[in-house]
Formats: sequence, C-alpha cells, structure tokens
Amino acid sequence: MDSTVAHRAISLFAESAHSSSQSRILSRPKLNKLPLSALSRKTGLRAAFRASPSVIAMSGAAAATDAEDENPKSKEVKLWGGRFEESVTETVERFTESISFDKELYRQDIMGSKAHASMLAKQGLVDNSDRDKILEGLSEIQRLIENGEFKWRADREDVHMNIEAALTDMIGEPAKKLHTARSRNDQVQTDFRLWCRDAIDRIIPCIAHLQVALVTLALKNEGLIVPGYTHMQRAQPVLLQHHLLAYVEQLERDIGRLVDCRARLNFCPLGACALAGTGLPIDRFKTADELGFSAPMRNSIDAVSDRDFVVEFLSANSIIAVHLSRLGEEWVLWASEEFGFITPSDSVSTGSSIMPQKKNPDPMELVRGKSARVIGNLVTLLTLCKGLPPSYNRDLQEDKEPVFDSVKTIVGMLEVSAEFAHNITYNKERIYRALPAGHLDATTLADYLVKKGIPFRTSHDIVGRSVAFCVSRNCQLKDLSLDELRSINPVFDEDVYEYLGVENAVKNFCSYGSTGSECVASQMDDWVRKLNIEGI
Repeated sequence: MDSTVAHRAISLFAESAHSSSQSRILSRPKLNKLPLSALSRKTGLRAAFRASPSVIAMSGAAAATDAEDENPKSKEVKLWGGRFEESVTETVERFTESISFDKELYRQDIMGSKAHASMLAKQGLVDNSDRDKILEGLSEIQRLIENGEFKWRADREDVHMNIEAALTDMIGEPAKKLHTARSRNDQVQTDFRLWCRDAIDRIIPCIAHLQVALVTLALKNEGLIVPGYTHMQRAQPVLLQHHLLAYVEQLERDIGRLVDCRARLNFCPLGACALAGTGLPIDRFKTADELGFSAPMRNSIDAVSDRDFVVEFLSANSIIAVHLSRLGEEWVLWASEEFGFITPSDSVSTGSSIMPQKKNPDPMELVRGKSARVIGNLVTLLTLCKGLPPSYNRDLQEDKEPVFDSVKTIVGMLEVSAEFAHNITYNKERIYRALPAGHLDATTLADYLVKKGIPFRTSHDIVGRSVAFCVSRNCQLKDLSLDELRSINPVFDEDVYEYLGVENAVKNFCSYGSTGSECVASQMDDWVRKLNIEGI
C-alpha cells in the first residue's frame, strides 16, 4: 500500500470536520456584469435571448454565495414578489437564504425541471418550441455550473430560484412557463428524494468495499484463535475469521436498511404543488416514470410535508456509524500496549507533537468520534419534525445540511475503515501467549459433562469448582491431572482432554453459526463468493 496515498486519504478525512464548520455566508461583493451579447455567443442561444439588461454572471460553482449590491433599490424583484411593496431587509435575506448549501441539489433540480417541462408539453400546457428552449437552457445552465462559470446569488434565495431566474435571463418568456403546476414545496421534495437516492447508491458500494477488506483480512489469518469477550472479560475462544465476519454481517444489514429506505423514498412528489395539487391537466405518472420513481405519491399533503425518508436515511446512517465506531473502538484497544493484538502500519498511523515514541491509530479514533455527529444529525431531524403540522413549513429548509453532512461523513468513515483494514497486522505470537489466561475452555468442559448425562446446571457447578481449583493452583484446566479432575467429580474420563485447551474447544463447536472450524470455513466460502473476492 502506497503510504503517501494512505496518509493523504487520512489527512483529508481528518480535515473534513474543520471545513464543514466554516461559515457559508460570506461578504457579498458587487456582481460582475457580462454583456448579454457575450453571453449569447458563449451559450449558443442568441436566438432565444430576449433583449434585457439581466445577465448571468460567472463564478465558480463551489465558490461562496455572492449577493447583489447593498443598495436595496437595486435588488432584483423576487419571482414571488407581486403582492409585496417592500424588499426584504438584508438581515432577513441573509438569514433565510439556503443557496449556500442547497446548490448541492442542482443536478436533481435540473433533472426534475426537464421532466416537468416535457410533461407540460405532452399535456399541451406549453408548446414544443418553448419546451425545447427550456430544455436547452437548462442543459446550458448545468454546463455553466459544472464548469464553474455560474453565479450563485443569495438574493435569489435557493437553488430553485437561482436556476429558474437564470433560465429566464437566458431564454425569456418561455422560462416563465416552467413553474406551471409546480410549487417549490413539491420541487424541493423531488430534488431531495432524488439526491438521497443517489447518495444511497454511493454509500452501498463503500460498505461492500469495507466488507471485502474485512473478509480479505480474515483470509490472511486463517486458523488464528483469539479471545472472545463478554463484559470486556475473557469468555470463550473464537476464530478471528468468525470474529471479523460478525462485522461483515452487521454491514450486510446496513446495506439492507439502505435498500429498504431507497425503496420507500422512491415515490414522486412532483405535481403535488403547494399542498392541494392543481386544477391543470398534468400527468404525474409520466413525470414519476421519467425520473425513475416507482409511482407518484398518492396524497398531495403528505407529498410536500413528508420527511420520513430523511429520518429513515439518517437512522440507517447512524446505525452504520455505530457499527464503524464499535469496530474503531476494538482496533484502538487492540493496538494498545495492553492488548498488542494488532499493529497498524505507519501509513495509517500518526504521531505525537511532544512524545517521540507515540504511534497512534488516529483514523479509527476519528471514526469513533465522527459517529457522534452522524447520530447528532438524526437527532436534529427528529427534533426539527416533531412539532410541525402539515403541510410544508419553512423549518424544513433545515433538513438538508444534516443529511449532506451525514453522507459525507459516512462515506469518509467507510473509506478510511477499509484503508485501515488493509494496513494492519495481527500479532499472532502475542495473541497466542495471551490465550491461556481466563480459562476460555470452561464452557466446552461443561458441554463435555452434559454429553456424559450430567444436567447443565450441575455441570456448570462442577466446572466452576474446577476453575476455582485451577485459580488456587495458578494453572489451566488442561493442566489438571485426571485424578485431580475426578476429585471434583468422578464422571471425568480420559476423553476429557479432547475438550480442554483453546484449540480443542474451537474444534468442538458444531452448531450452525458457531465458531467451529467447519462452520466458519463454510461461511467464509459463502462471503468470498458473494463479494467476488479473488484468491489471496
């Protein structure tokens, strides 16, 4: 593994918390004006432009939001401003804008608008010529955004109004027909469902990649026995492969939850309008089909107010984060001098600014720490929604940043966990020396007595007294002579030694799903096939 690449990945992961906390509302310089003729030549849509002093100013798509001139009289009239006699104050505008973060939805917004425009034309609500101008203009706006040449404006509030106003500047009157039979209420819901669907499709391969890393790590350590713990105390011996597959199983359930979430969110709100639907003859089934949804949402009030899909998505992410945090906690402990079970490579470790000897498993500590923000984002959404009456309320503008942050964080956690898995070594000698402590074969000895016809509770008592005898002699169960064992209970026979010692204990597990060698080998084969892992 290239240590430079690994260090870079870890560095970027660690810095993400700092970058996400930066203020998104920056100083707002005056717009740079671009002559309409120059814009027309640049876009190739000269014939579609109207003679207007309005412009689309260019800047980086990822740059901070800029605003209009500070003079309120110079402000652009809002697209919803017909019944208003005054402009909103600068304070209100800064507080209510969402373009600083919801521009993340631009692809989905343009996709939804294209589907809506096509449906309006099919239903005779706009003519084909206007539809074509709208579609061409939207494609050009997407090109400008992705080339870093689009000017995001805070005075246009959000991604929807920025794109619609820019389209109006670009093609004129036809753009004013695009919002027919549509509200921002159903528009943002459609965008957000599309975005979450895409995000799920991004996260699932990251989970599968971590599964591959864990199964690969297990394949490299075939036959290695480690102590199994309950209550953080030595309990029973388990194969390391069995132990690692426990995390693989958790991750598989994580995938299942995301798949289920995706299926439930994949219904289309577009056409529900503000809350009551529309009196115009739209075809919501066509729009839903074109956008890849299963069907339109059946109730227009529910369509614009539902955020169950967001809460469910964040819940699924939170469970993933908890699983990764538990894995991180274990690896941090096992990398300590007290355990010494694993050694991370230098490429996934960091040092101390004052203690020269330190080698810290920082990536997994951060995985453990970042789980808190993912869980916090879920709590934010639950708290946001708990007091809202139907249907849409402006509070719901606050649903996006927690989701954007959670997705970014979960992807980073999954990626760095897989990177760490590829760069750790299990210290077999250290583990082997640690195995005798804790009488890990005691339960197997109880099973032996059950097979001899002793009731389990009686067997439990006999083995308990045997362990106490070992503690008094500072020895292990397998070190007791047959006479010593028979002094505790005469049922013991020569075959008892086939059950004592960690290796024999593991061999005697036979139930489905147990740590028995044959069972684990079978499950390893299943996962290798399922994940298409090549031979190690």
